[in-house]
Amino acid sequence: MTLVIGLEDPAQGDVLSLLGESDAYHARLYPAASNHLLPASELAGENVRFLVARVGGRAVGCGALVIGGQGEAEIKRMFVEPRMRGRQLGRRLLAALEKQAEAAGVRVLRLETGVRQPAALALYRSHGYAKRGPFGDYQSDPLSAFFEKWLSAGGASRGQ
Repeated sequence: MTLVIGLEDPAQGDVLSLLGESDAYHARLYPAASNHLLPASELAGENVRFLVARVGGRAVGCGALVIGGQGEAEIKRMFVEPRMRGRQLGRRLLAALEKQAEAAGVRVLRLETGVRQPAALALYRSHGYAKRGPFGDYQSDPLSAFFEKWLSAGGASRGQ
């Protein structure tokens, strides 16, 4: 299995199909009010680094880094198609997003994920993300889990 992860335009047909699969997956797990998925049009913003994982040229995973102000960024749209799970693709995507964050001068990464995704929760914890409260425009939601990871000086997680 040859895996290639790179920056790509989210408006490609196979990537849009992957995002559609992600939308359907999350819609099965959570009500609309608890889904916080960015649309493809927002994934093409200047402040976004959108990564696609490809195996044999086929888009099988993705993730986005949304860079905010003051050295902060949020990880969004992390998804690996179900038939490709268990092959460390999520770990490699997350590591690639963290490298993008470091290159952009990001000091702290934050994310929101759903509580009905134990593999995602385990992935973030195993990469040093600490649980915290809601951030930005998020509200407290029993179906959401919030995490952060500090990448630079003061490096230890400062979870709430």
